[in-house]
Parts: sequence; C-alpha cells; structure tokens
Amino acid sequence: MTAREFEQALAASRSRRAGIGEPFHFHDELGSTNDEAARLAEAGAPHGTTVVAAAQTAGRGRLGRSWFSPPGAGLYASVIVRAPRAAPLLTLAGGVAIAEGIRVAALLPAEIKWPNDIVVDCGLGRRRKLAGILTEGASGKDGLQHVVVGFGINLLPTAYPPDIADRATSIAAELGRHVDAPAILVECLAALAQRVAELAAGNHLDVLGRWMTLSPSATGARVECEGLHGAVKGTTAGVAEDGALLVRTHGRIEAIRSGLVRWL
Repeated sequence: MTAREFEQALAASRSRRAGIGEPFHFHDELGSTNDEAARLAEAGAPHGTTVVAAAQTAGRGRLGRSWFSPPGAGLYASVIVRAPRAAPLLTLAGGVAIAEGIRVAALLPAEIKWPNDIVVDCGLGRRRKLAGILTEGASGKDGLQHVVVGFGINLLPTAYPPDIADRATSIAAELGRHVDAPAILVECLAALAQRVAELAAGNHLDVLGRWMTLSPSATGARVECEGLHGAVKGTTAGVAEDGALLVRTHGRIEAIRSGLVRWL
C-alpha cells in the first residue's frame, strides 16, 4: 500500500464520495489514526478529512481494548465527520458502510454484529471478525464539534495474538486471493458518505433498516450482557431507534446501550 495508490483510487471516485476522503493523509505508521484525526479536527480540519495508516502502534477498539494493527496486514483509517444530526447513529452507520464497502469491493458477504464488529459467517453458527469501528466525538461550548469514525479492516492473514486468534480472520483468508486495499477504502468511504447524508437528512430509519438487513444476529441470538437490572441473559430482538440493542428476557425487553455483550 502506497500513498499514490490510494490517491489515484480516491481521484477516480471523487464524484461518489461527497467530500469524504478529502483532504487525505497517509502514514506508514501512526500510534492511532483516531488520535491523529482528532488532532487534525481540533486544528480545524474539515468534514471528510481522512487519515490512513499502514500500521498502528496504539490502535484501539471499543471498551478501551487494543486493536492489533501490524504493518502490511490491514487497513486502518479514520474520518472526520462534522454532521451533528448524524452523530447519534454514526457507529451503526459506520458498520453499515464498512460491511457494504467490503461487499462491493471484495464480493465477500460481510455482516455486522452489534454494535461495531464486521464479521463473516464461517458456518455452523460461527462468525469470525473481519473489521471493527470506533466512533469518538468532541464537544465544545456550542455543542458537538466533530465525530471521528475510525475503522480497522483485516486484509491479509497474519499471526494474531492468542486471545483473538480463534475469532479473527481476514478478507484474503476468506477469499483465498489478493485484495485491493485502495478499492476497499474507496467503497467504504463512498458508502459512509451515503449513510451520513441519509442521517443528516433525517432518514435514520433507512440506515437502521439496512443495518438490520446486514445483522442477522440482531434477532434471535442468545446473549449475556449488563442491563438496567443487572446481568441479563436473553435473546436479541433488534435495535431501538437510538441504536440500542434490544434483548428479550423474562417477558420484558431490555435496551442495551453500552458495556460488554457476550454472544452465547
């Protein structure tokens, strides 16, 4: 992956991205693309600014977990979004965009697992993780200033750490062939531009509907999580309009908005 390869792909797709992907910043290595994008946003970088790294030394995911980001094995990117009306559902919109981008660019049927995992069905009810999304916002005296939508996509097989080795996979491992990183980035950014525009226009039900289509485990799957009344075991029952995971348990519906969800 080189900056020039990404720049050429972005130039050829400009009309489909509504400014998402511009300005473009490429780094061979960063601590975290989200941190760099946040720094740029605080300095006034515009909506759509995108940071990509070939490797991260301090990549992170949800709940403060580290994100394994070795050189040459993945695509690590962050996008500055300045669209306050879109902010509440950007994590779900990001999931839709990354799953759609992978489906279009790689022809791999990526799925979403609430709230921010992109997975592939390996059969027998097992799913392995391909990618993840992390959204982080910043507010000022005038309210929300920006949201950074970060995503990491496993492109090539690598030696994953023992704690994730049995749950992670890559696009190339699933397809058995080379993958075009610039094409995947372009399709993810184009899909993100579409979903952000929908949210900004108030069409949140379109985004939620597409999310449900891409997330078969959001209904009928057994989970264990932390609800308002303590630990909850139940069956997923879709998502609420604010993006909360709905879990049916003991004759009631719990809305899970944060914390760890364990899929049984």
